[in-house]
Amino acid sequence: MRSTNVQERARRRAPGVGARSRALALSLALSALALHILGASALAATAGGAAHRVAARHAGAASAYPAGVSRPFSHPRRSPLAARAAAKSKVKKPSKPVLHGNPARALRAFEAMQRYYYVQGSGLYAGEPFSFLWSFSQALAATVTMANVPGLPVSFTPELHSRLIGLRNYLDANNSGAPEGTYTSTLAAFDGTAAPPTGPGGAKYYDDNDWIGIELARVYKRTRNPGALGYAEGIMAFEMAGFSTDQSLACPGGIPFSNGAENTDRNTITTAPAAELAAQLYRITGNLQYLQFAEGAYNWVRTCLLQANGLYADHIRPHGVVDPTFWSYNQGVMIGAGTLLYQSTGNSGYLYQARQTAQLASAYFTPQRLGEENPFFPSIYFRNVLYLDSVTHDPPGPRLAQAYVDYAWQHLRLGDDLFVAGSPASAQLLYQAAIVQIYALLASSPSTYF
Repeated sequence: MRSTNVQERARRRAPGVGARSRALALSLALSALALHILGASALAATAGGAAHRVAARHAGAASAYPAGVSRPFSHPRRSPLAARAAAKSKVKKPSKPVLHGNPARALRAFEAMQRYYYVQGSGLYAGEPFSFLWSFSQALAATVTMANVPGLPVSFTPELHSRLIGLRNYLDANNSGAPEGTYTSTLAAFDGTAAPPTGPGGAKYYDDNDWIGIELARVYKRTRNPGALGYAEGIMAFEMAGFSTDQSLACPGGIPFSNGAENTDRNTITTAPAAELAAQLYRITGNLQYLQFAEGAYNWVRTCLLQANGLYADHIRPHGVVDPTFWSYNQGVMIGAGTLLYQSTGNSGYLYQARQTAQLASAYFTPQRLGEENPFFPSIYFRNVLYLDSVTHDPPGPRLAQAYVDYAWQHLRLGDDLFVAGSPASAQLLYQAAIVQIYALLASSPSTYF
């Protein structure tokens, strides 16, 4: 369960001393990638303003960031959509076709996300002072998905640039020398909080890096920029190295929640998305090692976490105790992994398993159960079910996803297009990005999902 790991995510380490040349080189590479996507006009970026915060943030939560933590950005800029909105009142432009339906709602939800959560001039989103990588990864996913919606009246190329500029702030070449913990992997990847000098850095979460890698592979698919592919492959190396080889564990294998040495649970939501990323990269590169890893990771989840009711449990502990909780996103990532493996291998057994999981999940995850989950969970679930539907041409997914977001639009939307969830209800970046994604997925081709 994701919410039970919030305390673990709250663990922080202070910025350490030591050589960071590898991190700097990777950071420069990511900057170059962002500039490539934006184009030469990005060099004229303007300085941004102060951060917009949302009053519904967890009240009274003490910031774990050192006082005054900040970082100079080489190309600070306002959110492009925020700048466009500000200029709209000054310059009268020719009218464009009015959007309707899912594209219109996706754009309105995205614009609200940028107005209320984007920290102008940083490429980052508000948090303490910046968001966790978890939330940032979903804002990135929302941006990439919006970029694939046809017919929008605004280009999302500048927004992709801004997300990639922000992403580099989470990049950490290693975890060595951290005083608050011991890490099992020091490979370059993205920290769960902004890395030094922007923030304290700390543990790297395997699922968060999965989400980032999947989106970078989508960016490569859209732009053919080799930098995006290089970063996705770097994340893949981190994931593959994280696959457990400890034979003393019950059901050896699987990927833990983070690279913290004390973390010995292995999860569906870390291992199955790694299989999806590996299948993506196999399709791009033809590297058989990726396909072999994808099949191994997928089969480990089926062997160790598939339950008698046909659904996937959350995680397995070192001595073999399985957490029996069922979450929609765990089913979704296995549906997606099976579908991608079918496409990569032609083995119809993978497609059969994906369809079987989808049928059982649709019966178990009633609208009430989905409504009780963090909206991030259904966004992952729907994305994968919609992708399966596009292959099988048997589409119950669009109807279910449409009903979910239509209910949210009518009952969970504030007057300024912010969405609330939870108990007590609150507005959060993670929730907003999830709603943006579902509307944008419904408005775009499933061929762009992975």
